[in-house]
Amino acid sequence: MQPRMLKHQLSEAEIDDVLSRASIGHLSTVGPDGYPYVTPVHFVHKDGVIYIHGAIKGQRNNYIKENPKVSFAAALEEGLIDAPEPCDTNTRFKSVVVKGDASITNEKDTKLLVLDLIVKKYTPQHIGKTFPDEAMKITGITAIKILAKTGKYYT
Repeated sequence: MQPRMLKHQLSEAEIDDVLSRASIGHLSTVGPDGYPYVTPVHFVHKDGVIYIHGAIKGQRNNYIKENPKVSFAAALEEGLIDAPEPCDTNTRFKSVVVKGDASITNEKDTKLLVLDLIVKKYTPQHIGKTFPDEAMKITGITAIKILAKTGKYYT
């Protein structure tokens, strides 16, 4: 009998679709105490890189500077599969797990590119608007170069 995870693998195109459509991802960094630190984030995926915006300073970025090895997960919930027994109830979903190396940049052109992509994904009504200087000063971009990615589904 084939293990469930291998039986329900997403194709490369399906993985990319999840990364394009999921609205929240979870970035896992490793703290100096060796424990994972997971942060829910908005993100975009382009050309084998996951981009996240946020404050240039903070715990997550400190951890990335110390150890750039990260994992990232995103999922699309597609509904509940009801069943007569509680243990047989499940969720219809597609999920992706990524392993990669993260870096942080404060470079203006990269920030503008990524912020434009984020606006297009999350708030398209604001496409073409200028980002305030004060917000740009404190914003940094995390780029995760994808080294490996897997995806699974359940229907």
